[in-house]
Amino acid sequence: MTSAAGSVAVGGGTSAGGDRIATGGLDLTHGVVLYLEGISVSFDGFKALNNLSLSIDAGELRCVIGPNGAGKTTMMDVITGKTRPDAGTAFFGQTIDLTRLSEAQIAHAGIGRKFQKPTIFERHTVFENLELSMKADKRVRTTLFSKLNSNQRDAIAETLKLIRLESESSRLAGLLSHGQKQWLEIGMLLMQEPRLLLLDEPVAGMSDEETERTAELFLSLAGKHSLVVVEHDMAFIEKIARQVTVLHEGSVIAEGPMEQVQNDPKVIEVYLGR
Repeated sequence: MTSAAGSVAVGGGTSAGGDRIATGGLDLTHGVVLYLEGISVSFDGFKALNNLSLSIDAGELRCVIGPNGAGKTTMMDVITGKTRPDAGTAFFGQTIDLTRLSEAQIAHAGIGRKFQKPTIFERHTVFENLELSMKADKRVRTTLFSKLNSNQRDAIAETLKLIRLESESSRLAGLLSHGQKQWLEIGMLLMQEPRLLLLDEPVAGMSDEETERTAELFLSLAGKHSLVVVEHDMAFIEKIARQVTVLHEGSVIAEGPMEQVQNDPKVIEVYLGR
């Protein structure tokens, strides 16, 4: 089962076909959590991705930037199984072929995605949102007749502290500020224990203070999790960037440290100079 927009998997982790994907078996032998090679996707003759190749190291925080139409969303759609590539390979770790899995299987394997607009259960409390998102058996009988054990409560408490919503735990999620809703959805993803987080324009609409707190949150998550952050707010990118990938017309045109990318003539021409 997923939330309304499908960004947070809260089900039991079994695909429609009944194939369960083991989450403990992610092979990071070579230190790479995500590997895309030669990915191409066309829509009615328009090439959204054109021979795109990209690799993300385990524990890395990677920022992906580029103009509108560069292929950033389509890239995340391929990673999460929403879009099947016309050509190329996409692997999670060394052995999990993402092109062969359903969206639900990919979520259960350990890839979480956050869309720009927060998707939360507004009529439930903050605590209940995290509880509903917990990686556990969500069959009706288990949900109705079980109580949280101490480990589960500790996990929720730890997440509340991480996303700075401890004081809001009993508040209805619909009453939170925009930034708090964004943090709650990130917390909901974290309850799924993902190895890779895909975050689409996470600070859009946030205040300066909320943006600063989000930068701190992402930096604290790197290492334990791998993060791919797609964002247009360059000031925010500068706060968190270690390695930056620039997309244009479905391909990587530059990659490297922020300062190097900012001074790349082609990047300035197609993106930063606009």
